[in-house]
Amino acid sequence: MPRVTVIIPTYHWSTVLPFSIASVLRQTLADFELLVIGDGCTDDSAEVVARCTDPRVRWINLPQNTGHQSAPNNEGLRQARGDLIAYLGHDDLWLPHHLALAVQAINAGADLTYALTEMVPAHTGEPPTVEPAELEHYTPNLWIPPTSVVHRKSLTFQAGGWRRFIDVPQDPEADLWQRLHAAGARFRFIRRLTAVKFPASWRKNAYRNKKCDEQAAWSARIHAEPDFEPTELAKMLVPAFSAAPARPFRHVLSDFATDVLARAARRLRAVGLLPQPDRRALFHQRRKFKGLDGESA
Repeated sequence: MPRVTVIIPTYHWSTVLPFSIASVLRQTLADFELLVIGDGCTDDSAEVVARCTDPRVRWINLPQNTGHQSAPNNEGLRQARGDLIAYLGHDDLWLPHHLALAVQAINAGADLTYALTEMVPAHTGEPPTVEPAELEHYTPNLWIPPTSVVHRKSLTFQAGGWRRFIDVPQDPEADLWQRLHAAGARFRFIRRLTAVKFPASWRKNAYRNKKCDEQAAWSARIHAEPDFEPTELAKMLVPAFSAAPARPFRHVLSDFATDVLARAARRLRAVGLLPQPDRRALFHQRRKFKGLDGESA
């Protein structure tokens, strides 16, 4: 049995799959299986995955589209043979040490690990950011990108799997981490950069345009640059207004204020001091921005 089951949920964006899959196959820890799970895909995703002849890679497709990674992730949990679960967004990338560091921390007593994820901005010239912003200590409602997380599979039997977007007051990943923590899971933060994320929610019509140039360029850099990690960490240490001098300071300040207010609003909603947004309306709003408004869900 493999030690780790890697789950890549995907939907109708086959051009990015070779790069996310390659970042898994380049892991220094090789004891894994990779489940690429389509959310009711009818494009060429199955054929793209089939071109990978590594026996550790398997394609699974749900019978119909559900509109969110929760259902593919739950199917991955159901079919996983590994005792550890790792998630990777289909348009995201891992650095080669991601799984090795996570497994090392779990062997030392952790139940769930998360590390630094570089969030690549949608527009050239903007500085990168890092998640989770609060870093060291997990607190309820903290948003941690699934691409960063590795956890024991047994935790999901205790606390339940992924819930639907419209059924929870926050993003399903934040809801799952909170339930795992409440069930007694020991969280461990790894002080390393182990993943790169290209948020589709920052890229208008990402699913309609289906570009993969960013993933191709960053994948090549990760593979070719031995000092990739310290280089990127150094970039994120430079203040935003220094990293992008051509950008008006008022825009930088505006983005900073927007981010602070958004984080504050999430916390206030979590404790009941602000009303929860209409989850169904928010769900369709996000899909429309990403270019999925014409798709079924």
